[in-house]
Amino acid sequence: MYDVLIIGGGVSGVSCALVLGSAVNKPYGSGKKIGIFTHQKTSNLQEALFNNAYGIAPGTTGADLLISSLSQLSALYPHVRQLPNEKVTAVSGQFPEFTVITNKSSYKTKSVVVAIGWVNTFAIDGLMDFVEPHKKAIPEKNRIQLKNVDHKVSEGLFVTGTLAGWRSQLAIAAGSGAAVATDILTEWNDGNQSQSHDSIRK
Repeated sequence: MYDVLIIGGGVSGVSCALVLGSAVNKPYGSGKKIGIFTHQKTSNLQEALFNNAYGIAPGTTGADLLISSLSQLSALYPHVRQLPNEKVTAVSGQFPEFTVITNKSSYKTKSVVVAIGWVNTFAIDGLMDFVEPHKKAIPEKNRIQLKNVDHKVSEGLFVTGTLAGWRSQLAIAAGSGAAVATDILTEWNDGNQSQSHDSIRK
């Protein structure tokens, strides 16, 4: 049983995983089982070039960022399990016991974070009833989002990035993933508002 499974290893998904992973030494984060599906064959990052993203060196490509961000996650927070070669096909159940089904296996988890893109080819059984037209995209592009309130689709089920209704901008996606992570940390901390920071003073 995982405490949380993140579907998607792009900007918002890895941002979420990094913040959750960094809470490993907090009493409410210790011992939590976190996993992330990093299947990336159709990520929008594959063709991206970043010159206007805060904190990222100009000229950085999305393809390189996909690799380096997962390497960072692995190096700093190895307890976050990366599942790189599985595509999620279905999500069933409800909090606190979801089942995430892939093309290779199935997993039990208390919470799910859906962190994949906004394309209308979205096809995860069990989530299709939440699909609606994207509210901040050009209608002709037929982008979609999942119905949510402040990233929460239902109890224990979260959505991030463009699929949460945000515009396609790296800084926005990263912030969206981090926001969901802090919401989950707050839940783990019995509802006390929580975040995870590092400091050079420590």
